[in-house]
Amino acid sequence: MSVKFKAHETFFIRKGWLSKGMRHIANKPDLFVDKNENPMDILGLGSNMVKSLRYWLQATGLAEEKIENKKHIQRLTENFGQVIFENDRYIEEIGTLLLIQYKLASNHDNASAWYYFFNHFNLQEFSREDFIVEIEKTLLSENENVPPHTTISSDFDCIVSTYLPRYKLRKAEVDPENNIDCPFGELNLLDVLDRKKGVYKKATPLVSIFNPWVVLAVIVANTDGRSEIRLNDLLIGKNNIGRVFNLNSGLMLEILYNIEKTGQLKIIRTSGLDVIQLKKNYTFEECVKNYYKDIEK
Repeated sequence: MSVKFKAHETFFIRKGWLSKGMRHIANKPDLFVDKNENPMDILGLGSNMVKSLRYWLQATGLAEEKIENKKHIQRLTENFGQVIFENDRYIEEIGTLLLIQYKLASNHDNASAWYYFFNHFNLQEFSREDFIVEIEKTLLSENENVPPHTTISSDFDCIVSTYLPRYKLRKAEVDPENNIDCPFGELNLLDVLDRKKGVYKKATPLVSIFNPWVVLAVIVANTDGRSEIRLNDLLIGKNNIGRVFNLNSGLMLEILYNIEKTGQLKIIRTSGLDVIQLKKNYTFEECVKNYYKDIEK
């Protein structure tokens, strides 16, 4: 495995960026490398923002980049990007944001800071320095290359801006009409404890934002074919629902009981067992498609 830090050009995902990017690469896969048409003109973004969007489309799993005919081509991923584009191309549904959050937080190779923040960084209250120290320790323990302090610091800033609206960070300076916040702020995964001291905390989202099919999509993506999964694996297993959505045990159980009512899984907490049993062997893509069918009703 490899790690990648500070590939975002210091820009967090702005509202409308991902839908704009999907729309344009669907029509023009060589958008970012075409020598005849300037991507800055097509996208209406500055040079560094174009580079940032190119990166974010891949980091969120919506697109993948390959070399075709000696040219870098970016296409929507078949089992995710295409499904999102066909069903919610403007990313208006909270479930779509949750699914993209899962893809981002589980992307070890392309969005390493996000992966470690959700899957390894266990402090619930923390500062920038806490994050830097813990990430360096983790990378060393995994024999990964440790980037400079300034690089990890830049990623920390970007994570904070991804999940916190700017009015919470710089209250006096922000015009409420300004629309450049990141849409992931709607998920309530981060909060500010002390703005002046730069102390933050991981927050827990509302149960009401979790559609059963979104949660099932993440669960089945991490089952390795098993139909029976321990509750503890769901809570603390890498890339699973507890980690990528900041769930505590009580919140996770409430969400699972809601899914149990739909008949898609059974919770077993007797005879020393603390597991769920999946009733059908769905794929991640099937769960995502079922989510959009469900909200159409």
